[in-house]
Amino acid sequence: MISFCDFFQIEETVLDQYGAFNISLINDLPLFIDPFLLFASKKTEYKEIHNEIVTYLTFLRDRAVEGRSERGELMKWYYFPEVKENWLGYCLGGNEGSGLGEKFAKALSQNLKYLFENTEYTQSVHLEKAGLFHNGVGKDNISDFTTNLIKHYLCQYTETFSKKNINPIFLKEFNVPKAYFDYDLEKWMSKKFLLPVHPQKENEFILLTPSDILTKDDNWINLHDLEGRFNELCNAVPNIQLRSEISAYFKRQLPKLPKDRKEHNKSETGEAINKTLQQYPQLFDLYIGQKEQEIQSAAYTAQERVKLVRDLMHVTKSLSSLLETLGFYNIAPERTKEAALKRILFLKKVIEENDGYRLFYKYKQAITREIDLQIMYRLTWYASSFDVNREVNNGRGPVDYAISYGSEDKTLVEFKLARNTKLKQNLEKQLEIYKQASSASAGYKVIIYFTGKEYRSVEKTLRALSMVNDQNIILIDARQDNKISASNA
Repeated sequence: MISFCDFFQIEETVLDQYGAFNISLINDLPLFIDPFLLFASKKTEYKEIHNEIVTYLTFLRDRAVEGRSERGELMKWYYFPEVKENWLGYCLGGNEGSGLGEKFAKALSQNLKYLFENTEYTQSVHLEKAGLFHNGVGKDNISDFTTNLIKHYLCQYTETFSKKNINPIFLKEFNVPKAYFDYDLEKWMSKKFLLPVHPQKENEFILLTPSDILTKDDNWINLHDLEGRFNELCNAVPNIQLRSEISAYFKRQLPKLPKDRKEHNKSETGEAINKTLQQYPQLFDLYIGQKEQEIQSAAYTAQERVKLVRDLMHVTKSLSSLLETLGFYNIAPERTKEAALKRILFLKKVIEENDGYRLFYKYKQAITREIDLQIMYRLTWYASSFDVNREVNNGRGPVDYAISYGSEDKTLVEFKLARNTKLKQNLEKQLEIYKQASSASAGYKVIIYFTGKEYRSVEKTLRALSMVNDQNIILIDARQDNKISASNA
């Protein structure tokens, strides 16, 4: 059992009809709530939620204007734990995140005034604007803040579904902290809800999230996209004089090129763009206005991204079902080295021989990241007697996973894409360093490739390092252009 539906004995179609995403209760999935999807939705309830977010931001702005920004008040109004109960986010080992603390509080409070300025180009105030300033308000912060601000809605949403579809023996009344904000008392308040109980953690509840407010990778409004549109934005400035000023200012921020170069590199251009944006913040609003005009694209893009994670879950469940059918989870405890290798080889077989490679493609383009493979591998361990965790950073960098059984038997597993530009360096040094630092007895390196060119590159690297026959290195072939249909094999 991996998913919410598995544990609470519900058909996935029932959850789909309700509109909720079938989360994993083993590990966070790389999805998050994008506040723009609330703004862009035609659903009245979503628009009301977005208005509530703006209302809270307005409250924070007004308190900041009054000079009420002492540490105690920042803690009351800006500090939040991660809402781990929705099992969404960036954690690769369980569902524990760091939450929002002093760094976020200071960054957001300093940027509040900018959220409400120069809005002649936009229809609404957007929290995501705070993430455009290069100052420590990242997409994970925006996600955590948004989730906390709408936690009351998520609790109600989950409670409504649970009362109708989940056996009461799996439910419990929880007093949820910071469920809603009382503007008269100027403080966050608790509220009781009847919610599903986590199967292994009786004091932890589970929250469902509507699929149509989720996305992955980036918010619809994000700095990378803004920088990519910079020239377009400059040309779209309606005031001719201002447009000329912005262009001239940008050119002055670019460093003088040395004689052996004809153009600026990405870093130099990015720094000049950032300086120009800070000098002319109306470009932020012009950009956001453009994104507001692309509402339909926002919803479609998010749906496609969410589908990729749903496919990841389905493929992983298929892999786990195969393992279970073969009695793999009934095997008596063995050394972690053999246990880790068996699961790697099962994953290799599913991808290479059972159409698992299809997961990694959309419109014939490979779109996977190392994290996708890592999550699949992590979820196949759900019923094992081993301890499987994201390795703690010991000062030499975190390894993907440490599989242990007791204190003296540990195996490390790392996943890398063949296209990784630091693959040779990683193969040569990194895993051996990790093994020494973690007192691990063994370690595997799993490399996935998508093209013949990537495969040849990996082979060349392995030959250069005399690792062609290294049994601790496993290659996975995820090419789609050389797969033969089973019916034609």
